[in-house]
Amino acid sequence: MKRYFIYALLLAVTGMSFTACSEDELDSQSVIVGTKARQNDFDKWLEANFVIPYNIEYKYRYEDGETDLNYYEVPPRMKEAIKLAHIVKYTCVEAYNAAAGVDFTRRYFPKLFYIMGEWEYENNGNIKLGVAEGGKKIYLLGANYLDNALQDKSVLDEYYLKTIHHEFTHILNQTQDYPKEYSQVTPTLYVNDDWSTSPNDAGYLQRGFVSAYSQKEVREDFAEMVSTYVITPKDKWEKMLKEAVPKSGNTTGRDAILAKLKIAKTYFKEAFNIDLDVLRDEIVSRELDVVYGKVNLDDLTVK
Repeated sequence: MKRYFIYALLLAVTGMSFTACSEDELDSQSVIVGTKARQNDFDKWLEANFVIPYNIEYKYRYEDGETDLNYYEVPPRMKEAIKLAHIVKYTCVEAYNAAAGVDFTRRYFPKLFYIMGEWEYENNGNIKLGVAEGGKKIYLLGANYLDNALQDKSVLDEYYLKTIHHEFTHILNQTQDYPKEYSQVTPTLYVNDDWSTSPNDAGYLQRGFVSAYSQKEVREDFAEMVSTYVITPKDKWEKMLKEAVPKSGNTTGRDAILAKLKIAKTYFKEAFNIDLDVLRDEIVSRELDVVYGKVNLDDLTVK
């Protein structure tokens, strides 16, 4: 009844407005005024470091239109939003500049980062860390826990930086799909949504996967392979490969991981002229700068 009443009332008002407009000139100024927050120092820094050089928007204020309404969402605290913006710029955007050139970054890097303070918790106990949407947007979660990760590279990687590289790989795949031969390396071992439950949550290296989540499906496997590789130092990567070989000496898992990596390297080189080893060295070095406190994550000086 209420909907019908409002609809009818709008029709009545519309009818009266047509009658009035027939005699009066329309005002050139719209009566609909959008709301816009006053630009602060952080906004000016973002404009100078994201918008102007890369046409990238970094949203940290809550917006219904950008948010997944299936979850209770919490916006980020200002200090964490600032630190995360510095980390994205230094360890991701500028790392791709160094390894692939600024033209690549301007063309392919997502044009919108939307930041939320809390994770999204699913009913099965899994935590959603981020989402890539439409090849243009990365929805990044959990910013309010960032301080807990700044002293430990593995934590910073797992909950933030790997997420960015994972989602960016999806964006690149939407531009040019990964080779179909990738799906033939471990074609029968994908487990869909059972990746986080026993026995799939352990022993994944020996089955040819770099993470438990990579067992979900081929598309996620490819993104996990790339994102895991570019954040992993050489010594740690070699350790993972050794763990992929069980005591029995069966090298099937290790061989599968190396086969997938070879395909991923070829894809990045042929599709985007990126050497994944060069990119990895750049990203790892910059991450260590952050962890060792060599980067001022609070500076809002506009140069």
